[in-house]
Amino acid sequence: MSEGYPSLQNSISTPILIIGGGITGALIAYQLIENGRKVVLVDKRDVCNGSTAASTALLQYEIDIPLHKLIEIRGLECAVDSYINCEKSIYNLKKITDAIKSKSGFEFKKSIYFCSLKKDLKDLKLEYKTRKKFGFDVRWLDKYDLKEIGLNAFAAIESKSGAVVDPYRLAQDLLHYCKEKGVLIFDRTDIISIKKHVKKLQAFTNTKCTITADHVIHCTGYESVEMLSNTVVDLKSTFVTISESYPDLPNPFKDTIYWNTSDPYQYFRGTSDGRIIIGGGDEEFKDAERRDKLICDKEDYLLKQFGKYFPEIHFEPDYSWAGTFGETKDGLPYFGKLDSKKNEHYVLGFGGNGITFSVLGMHSIIPSLDGISHPDLEYYKFGR
Repeated sequence: MSEGYPSLQNSISTPILIIGGGITGALIAYQLIENGRKVVLVDKRDVCNGSTAASTALLQYEIDIPLHKLIEIRGLECAVDSYINCEKSIYNLKKITDAIKSKSGFEFKKSIYFCSLKKDLKDLKLEYKTRKKFGFDVRWLDKYDLKEIGLNAFAAIESKSGAVVDPYRLAQDLLHYCKEKGVLIFDRTDIISIKKHVKKLQAFTNTKCTITADHVIHCTGYESVEMLSNTVVDLKSTFVTISESYPDLPNPFKDTIYWNTSDPYQYFRGTSDGRIIIGGGDEEFKDAERRDKLICDKEDYLLKQFGKYFPEIHFEPDYSWAGTFGETKDGLPYFGKLDSKKNEHYVLGFGGNGITFSVLGMHSIIPSLDGISHPDLEYYKFGR
């Protein structure tokens, strides 16, 4: 059940202001409150009703760009550390869900990264060898192994470190926990502008109030593009279809999530209430109205893809939706300050690993606030 929060009606002061009440803002608030910091969090909508409500919540250590290619783009240390730390983030998120007694349905799953085109086989083999070289627990599956699973594809990499969660419920549970610990939360409170005032920052709201803060943390995902350079992120529209509930979830989806080497890729997973979600068909984002007009055509496309890969499973669509996300050139997030002279910080988990990146961002937010060096503030800095 979602919890209601008031809009801000009076001007206030706080050491730290978080803008964004989705899963990222909730995780950052949790990290700060556990560290004994005083926090105010605001969201322009009802909390958790932005990208968090549209997320399909595949938790994977695999980044949108394969490890062997990421090494070429960002170097060995950054690439390998990013994969390792994303894997750790999945286990860290499980600890958090347990600590706050969240009923968000966190479940560990195997992850299968498969190719259905022969031209992708060479790269997939190289990716497998690269992951094995750097210690990841992976297994190679050929087409006969996949046929036994019920998947029609040439080959795949199986990883054990995948998971699923209900991000909306988790964000709600985190915010409730933070509220009980003293975080002040206001929704339907839009920050119109932020200005530097002496040594502090002043955020002006649509409710004609002012929030004076020592630090402001932006956790607004793709909506941050208005404040960022156009070269930082490209906006994409993605499409999702969910099935009606099965009396018994088909075996291939009971303990495994799937995604493929197509560009853009498709993904497939089961849910705790016995449904199957399929997603993909990404397009350049133009505007929400144009995006939503594509939903019917994209549903047909996704159903055809599912039928090709899982020919023995009947998929009866229940409903479909679309969402927007940001895609970076290296598939990695942005953390830290945009302007070193201003105490405005960003935790932007762009890409397909938004939730995993948000957990990763928890570790560098306090160093960012305190002006202390941290590897992630270097790996994921602006202007890299």
